[in-house]
Amino acid sequence: MQAHIMDSGLENWHDFEVESRREIIALLRSISEKNQLIRMLIHGESDVCVTSILEVDAEHDSVILDRSVNADQNRRMLAAKGISFETSLDKIRILFASAQVEECHYSGTPALKIAIPETLIRLQRREYYRMTTPVSNPVRVSIPLPPSLGGADTLFPLADISCGGIAILDNKLMLGETIGRDYPGCRIDLPDVGIVTATLQIRNSLDMTLLNNKLNRRLGCQFVDLPRSMLAHVQRYITRLERERNARMAGLG
Repeated sequence: MQAHIMDSGLENWHDFEVESRREIIALLRSISEKNQLIRMLIHGESDVCVTSILEVDAEHDSVILDRSVNADQNRRMLAAKGISFETSLDKIRILFASAQVEECHYSGTPALKIAIPETLIRLQRREYYRMTTPVSNPVRVSIPLPPSLGGADTLFPLADISCGGIAILDNKLMLGETIGRDYPGCRIDLPDVGIVTATLQIRNSLDMTLLNNKLNRRLGCQFVDLPRSMLAHVQRYITRLERERNARMAGLG
């Protein structure tokens, strides 16, 4: 790969790597035709620039991109030694990278140009399927509560997990219905995989009455800017759950 899209923790994601030049060009042209916004991130920085693909020129091996409205961002993009790009196409995440960004003109106006990437990552929709976590030996997430909620690190069992987030059970109703609230510094201990540290944002809340008439609350949480290395842990754990489920279905578990 020309420039590292991922941290080293994602080397196992080669299963999602597209190497066919024809397919890469087709995907990039579809992104352009559907006017999908693309996040540009300078390697080693946190500042993100949003752009779009103006043209994919296969003959000249180039992808023409819209410039940022921020002149300083454009200068840093041009000086960078690596840029990562992230977008989506039909709800499938697309990731690629470039070692260099150049200035050019498109239809008489200034634009940016990169070489057509040699590879890109395409994360199929199934990678976002939620997998139910074990009930007998539940996975738990430790959430540091703010002072207004007691200020302690509190454990909550997971109901399911995906690459986009988790669902947790709040049977003591400690988190309230804080839709949209971020909880930084959360830690999920994934068995045989490792610790995932993430910021969680509460996206939805569902109250359920159990058979014993007790109330339980299921909170849907989204990962916020999850680092690539942490995302690799999540994917590895989901793959493990899928294998175990398939083995049980085949009568081998």
